[in-house]
Amino acid sequence: MDLLLILKALILGVVEGATEFLPISSTGHLIIVGDWLNFNDEKGKVFEIVIQLAAILAVCWEYRRKLIDTALQITTQSKAQQFVLNLFLAFLPAAILGLAFHSFIKEYLFSPITVAIALLIGGFAILFIENQTFKTPTVSIDDLTPNQAFKVGLAQSLALFPGISRAGATILGGMIFGLNRKTATEFSFFLAIPIMFAATVLDVYKSRSILSFDDIGMFAAGFVTAFLSALIAIRFLLKFVASHDFKVFAWYRIIFGAVVLAYYWH
Repeated sequence: MDLLLILKALILGVVEGATEFLPISSTGHLIIVGDWLNFNDEKGKVFEIVIQLAAILAVCWEYRRKLIDTALQITTQSKAQQFVLNLFLAFLPAAILGLAFHSFIKEYLFSPITVAIALLIGGFAILFIENQTFKTPTVSIDDLTPNQAFKVGLAQSLALFPGISRAGATILGGMIFGLNRKTATEFSFFLAIPIMFAATVLDVYKSRSILSFDDIGMFAAGFVTAFLSALIAIRFLLKFVASHDFKVFAWYRIIFGAVVLAYYWH
């Protein structure tokens, strides 16, 4: 067993779990840290996608009661049916665009320079949005309309560009389209489930030829640390949004993006 490889997997697992649900771009951080750790080959890219699934399973665990109730009531309760419809409508834009541009994105956009630029743009976008005033009539996931859900899905599709942040795009998009901060955050959690499951299955299937039995230890190490750190991050964010805006994350993105850009700019 390659202990150095396991250590890299543990580090990347923590990075993924800690950043997946914050508006700072988990993919961007994985690309940059993976580059620093010299773990940015094709297998490394697949690893980064797979450990994102671990973070999504943390959402499933945290909201297991809501998900179980929805599954049990899907044929009888209109509220459960509406919830599933909203997730589907929000999932659709990124799924279609992701399938269409998957190869292009992985080949041309997965680089520290593009991520740094996206971090900077996203940081300034957060500052701008946080200085606006939006109506927030929607204070519960169950009150979300199909129109709002689809618009949040369009916002999520912006995060196909690495560094933009899926969480940031969906949460801030939700706020623009009438969700209060907590509802937008929770919907972002739920929306991560179908989009990341789909992305993981697609990526593993397309990259199956480069994976081997010897990779199990590396994937397991990253998977466990990503799950545990994501669980902590989810609970932190829910408490944080109760009394804070996202400007601190905007400044983090701007500073981090500027440092990365300076480091890699030749």
